Amino acid sequence: MFTFTYLWPYMGTGAALLLALLLATDLLRSDRSVSRWRDIVWLAWGGTWIYLVHQFEEHGIDAEGGHYAFRGFMCATLGFADPKTCPVPFSFITSVNIAAVWLAGPAAALLGRRWPALALSFFAIPFVNAFGHLVPAALAGAYNPGVLTSIVLFLPLSLWAFHVALGRPDLGWRAVIATVIAGVVLHVIMIGSLQLYVHGRIGLGALDVIQFVNPVIAGLIVFLAARRRAP
Repeated sequence: MFTFTYLWPYMGTGAALLLALLLATDLLRSDRSVSRWRDIVWLAWGGTWIYLVHQFEEHGIDAEGGHYAFRGFMCATLGFADPKTCPVPFSFITSVNIAAVWLAGPAAALLGRRWPALALSFFAIPFVNAFGHLVPAALAGAYNPGVLTSIVLFLPLSLWAFHVALGRPDLGWRAVIATVIAGVVLHVIMIGSLQLYVHGRIGLGALDVIQFVNPVIAGLIVFLAARRRAP
């Protein structure tokens, strides 16, 4: 089916290729007095890049050759063995990924030039999401769509971003802890809203809108925590 539902992961891969080229230049850096690996804005762009790659493993072609495989994994995790009858809407999958990565990633990096906490806040998503893949994989002793990039990309870059934040007086432990909390809150809202939809408590429109508001809430959590730390 040649619809946006199935095409967007491939479009994101094209964006990832362009972003990889830009990351190799100085265009996405905000502080050239330090290494790009210590520039929190450049790291936020890097976080966006790794998430675009992760999306392809989840919703494009996974490491086992499956196509658009994550929805089936999610349905099974929620207790719906048959993806064809699973009530998880395709628009929910699309809304979550467009909002949390395509929009929130660039926004966090661009706004992070003025408010570094917002650049850090993007790592709330990949860091917590990684455990959503790693824990089921460990419990089942089996691969799931997205676990490879979670191990190879998500955890290393997220932990490095936290390390960089700990060395900055305007971020520090408060911002790092807030980032982890923000990631947990984001995923609770995401899964909670889906459960409300599945049980008929909210409609599809409300479900999709919540996914666009959700990353904003996560960013505000980190932003406010960092402001309280600032002198």
